[in-house]
Amino acid sequence: MRDLTFDMTQFLQVRDLVIRRNGQALLDVADLTLDGPGPTLLLGPNGAGKSLLLRCLHGLISPDQGQVVQDGSPLNASHTARQAMVFQQPVLLRRSVSANLDFVLKRQGLARRARKLRIAELLAEGGLESKARQPARSLSGGEAQRLAILRALAMTPETLFLDEPTSALDPSAVQMIERMILRASARGVRIVMVTHDIGQARRLAADIVMMQGGRVVEHGPAKQVLDAPESDASRRYLSGALVT
Repeated sequence: MRDLTFDMTQFLQVRDLVIRRNGQALLDVADLTLDGPGPTLLLGPNGAGKSLLLRCLHGLISPDQGQVVQDGSPLNASHTARQAMVFQQPVLLRRSVSANLDFVLKRQGLARRARKLRIAELLAEGGLESKARQPARSLSGGEAQRLAILRALAMTPETLFLDEPTSALDPSAVQMIERMILRASARGVRIVMVTHDIGQARRLAADIVMMQGGRVVEHGPAKQVLDAPESDASRRYLSGALVT
């Protein structure tokens, strides 16, 4: 996999961001700054606003109030072009595994020979070499998610957003995807990821954003948040108590 240059001065910031539906605030984040390499994991109960925040950070949803700032400027098309996102349910093209990757690489302007080499590299990264000619939509759940992540990484993004990429997968599939995430992070891709899995947060996170009721209730280094949470909401969630 090619190396990326990660500029530690890059950051994402949310300022007074509000999303309302039918008069109700689904997301209300006064201030949140992600200024480290991550992985940053968004943790919290169902309905906490994690996926909604992720979509705002990627520019898929425009807030009713406030803004997302990337590197000191309001989020714009030049920023989102350097981002990629993988959803909980992977969306794959009706073509082979290799062709799914080739589609992305061709749009980047790579010559045919360069694309072929890059596809082989990506397939090896995801352990999908033997599936190269197989229809992408016939893959198992774990294989399909690996392909979706590889296709996102083929874009060489600076930031990769992941919305519960291992939900409902078996332990071996989860382990393979977590390894891919850690390798991408080690190469300099900033990872921002939603999860419900506290164990996964312990394995992957450099920092954690804890959410409840559309608000950020705590943000800090993973070890601090998981082992000595400061907010009552975090303590209750991490103890397994019912949180709404």
